[in-house]
Amino acid sequence: MEAARPPDRPDRRRRRLLAAAGAAALAGCAGRKHRPPEAGPVAAMFPGRVDDGGFFELGHRGLQRVRAELGIPVRHLDGVAPEREPMLAALRELAASEATLVVAYGAVTSEAVQRVAWEFPAQRFVAIEGRLTRPNLAVYGVRQAESAWLAGAAAGLLTRANAVGHLGGARSDAALAARAAFAGGLRAANPRARLLTRFAGVDDDAALARTHALAAIEAGADVVFTMLDAGGRAGATEACRARGVRQIGAVRDWVAAAPEAYVASAVADSGYALFMAARDLRDNLLKGDLVKRYGVRHPEAVRLALAADVAPRVRAGVEEYRERIAAGAIRMPEAFEGPELAGA
Repeated sequence: MEAARPPDRPDRRRRRLLAAAGAAALAGCAGRKHRPPEAGPVAAMFPGRVDDGGFFELGHRGLQRVRAELGIPVRHLDGVAPEREPMLAALRELAASEATLVVAYGAVTSEAVQRVAWEFPAQRFVAIEGRLTRPNLAVYGVRQAESAWLAGAAAGLLTRANAVGHLGGARSDAALAARAAFAGGLRAANPRARLLTRFAGVDDDAALARTHALAAIEAGADVVFTMLDAGGRAGATEACRARGVRQIGAVRDWVAAAPEAYVASAVADSGYALFMAARDLRDNLLKGDLVKRYGVRHPEAVRLALAADVAPRVRAGVEEYRERIAAGAIRMPEAFEGPELAGA
C-alpha cells in the first residue's frame, strides 16, 4: 500500500515553480540565436567634394574609420550637387544597392533623405546633421555650438584690445547658431569685449573673405574667429597674417594644420557622428526615429584645440567652462543679439 504524500507546503511549492520557470527560460535561450553583428556595407552620399579640406573631408575620414576599425565595407558618392533632384537620384542608387545602411551627409540632405527613406521602408538611413526622422531614418550629429561657445570664451580671455572679430560665410542655420554661441562665450568670459561680426555671404571666395577679415581687423579686432570653407579661409588667413592677427578656426583642428596662424580651433567633427552611427549598426543599436548628437562630453568629436603657446590661465579658464557645459550648467544661446559691422 502506497504511503500518503504529505501536504505540499507553500515554500516548497514556490521553489518548484521558480525552478520550472528557470528551466523554461534556459530552454528558450538555448533555442534562440543571438543576433550577429551587422556586416554592412555602409554607403554614404556627400553633397560636396570629400577633398574639400573641411566638413566633407571629415565625413569621408569617418567613413574610412568604419572600414578600418569596424571591418565593415564602405562605398560613397561625392561631388553630388546640393540640390533636390541630384541628391534624390544618388540616395535612390545607394538605397537600391546591397548596402545595409545609407548615410546622407549634411543638413542640406534632410528633406531628400526623408523622401527616399519613405520610398525604401526596408532600408535603413542616417542623416548626419539632419533634422527629420522616420521609422527607418535616424539623425546623428555633433553640437558645434558647444565648441563655438568655448572659442568665444577663449577669444575673450585672449584679446588685449577688447575687440574680437567673427567672419562667417553663408548664413546657414548652423552658422548662425555657432555665431550666437561664440558671442555667448565671449560675453561670459569678457563682458567688456566688442564683437565685430560679418557674413561674407559665401564660404569659398578668398578675395571676399580677405576683405571682410580686414574690415574686422581695421575696426580693432586682435583675434578673429573664421567659419569658412578652405577656399574662403585662405583669404582670411592671408589678411590675418598680414596684420599679425591670429585666428580661431572651426570644424577641423586648424591649430594642428597651421599652428603659426591659429591660436585655437573650435573642432566639431561630424565624421565622428558618421562613425558612431555605423558602430551602432554593427552592435544592433541603430533605431529609426532617433536623434543622437555628441558634444564636449565626447572630445574626439567636439572640443576647443589650443595652440601650444596659449597661457595656462586661458587653458584653465577654457577647461572650467568646458566642464560646466558638459554638466549642463551652461546653455547655448538661441540667437545672436547685437549689431553687425557695416557692409555685412
